[in-house]
Amino acid sequence: MLTVVAFIVALALLIAVHEYGHYRVAVACGVKVLRFSIGFGHTLFSWKPRRQHPGQDTEFVIAAFPLGGYVKMLDEREGPVLAQERHRAFNTQPLRSRAAIVAAGPIANLLLAVVLYTAVNWIGVEEPVARLARPVAGSLAEQAGLRGGEHVIRAGFEGEREPVQSFEDLRWRITRGALDGRDLTLEIAGEGGRPAREVVLPLSRVGAKDADAQMFRRIGVVAPLTRPEIGELMAGGAAERSGLRSGDVVSTVGPTAIVDGQQLREVIRASVDAGQPRTQVWHVERGGQSVRIEVTPEVREEGGNKVGRVGAYVGSPPEMVTVRQGVVDGIWRGLVRTWEVSALTVRMMGKMLIGEASIKNLSGPLTIADYAGKSASLGFTQYLVFLALISVSLGVLNLMPLPVLDGGHLMYYLWEGLTGRSVSDAWMERLQRGGVALLLVMMSIAIFNDVTRLFG
Repeated sequence: MLTVVAFIVALALLIAVHEYGHYRVAVACGVKVLRFSIGFGHTLFSWKPRRQHPGQDTEFVIAAFPLGGYVKMLDEREGPVLAQERHRAFNTQPLRSRAAIVAAGPIANLLLAVVLYTAVNWIGVEEPVARLARPVAGSLAEQAGLRGGEHVIRAGFEGEREPVQSFEDLRWRITRGALDGRDLTLEIAGEGGRPAREVVLPLSRVGAKDADAQMFRRIGVVAPLTRPEIGELMAGGAAERSGLRSGDVVSTVGPTAIVDGQQLREVIRASVDAGQPRTQVWHVERGGQSVRIEVTPEVREEGGNKVGRVGAYVGSPPEMVTVRQGVVDGIWRGLVRTWEVSALTVRMMGKMLIGEASIKNLSGPLTIADYAGKSASLGFTQYLVFLALISVSLGVLNLMPLPVLDGGHLMYYLWEGLTGRSVSDAWMERLQRGGVALLLVMMSIAIFNDVTRLFG
């Protein structure tokens, strides 16, 4: 139920803001708006406010099919217009006004993202400290000299160094570096009176096409440092059958000394030989005593590989820090994050077009709904971050030069500005058909990816 409510709220807000951008600028330009609709199809609710802007008689509508919306304006191309109202028709407006009205929707989404990121910065959010777990064996992080327990205090590309506020902040920078093919320099806090040192993560060697869990495993920075503690057990799972209990702190698995939760998860994953589980002796600390337990994991399929699972939450909650900004810094960081996410989205779309990034990165309504529910369950600020991310995506997507999107209409206006004449009706029809076909292909791929992620 939470997933459905969170998804509907997200859709309603993002669509309303997008369409309000078109509506508000149209009114400011003197264009008469006939209808403002959230959704398509059968009308569920409609009303006309008693007090409207001069010259306006707009009907506001909530329709049955919620995946979209529109602002219908007076336009001679769509029906007869009275002579006394011709100056209020969209098609009679100067080029700059028409372009401003079309661009206002995506810009409104980007401005909403700035507001949401700013609100999160002001409210503050609890995130794990950027203290690293033991890296995945053979990963770039291990090859770079990281061993686990390091506290990353600063990081940057190409000579820049910015403070790292949390593990999530560090993951974002790693994601950017991996997808852009740029090496990331980490500044590690010194311990025991030793000076800070620098470690270079050679992310240019990742060749990432997907920003997924496998990418982070190749890099090796998967999770923050946690105690190797057994948490909640799944009823009837391998951990319960073996005699493990919630609260057990694992000291060794076979001959391997265990120092953090991520390392323990990796050892469990690797406890499979030729597709069969490998029984190992665990030593755990329980009530001040060392207890010897034989554990036989279950084998699961993951990404085409067979891995071990014990049916328990592994690792204690990490050390947390409250990340909060002041008034000015919060606004600035909201602007910067919106720009960074927008730029990364554009680059990923470009890479998908030329085959340098996988089309698996396309997501549709099922994935968005799933993330909406998960983020809402984590708290208000996490839901705001989710809304900001989707708002950026919606704004950038609508600026793409596809004929059926706002960006396509802006391309028409660019042609008109350069040549002095508008695109002909015949060409407009051809381009619209091609745009619809391409958009349907993109939607089909996105929905296929959704089904694969959620049910595959």
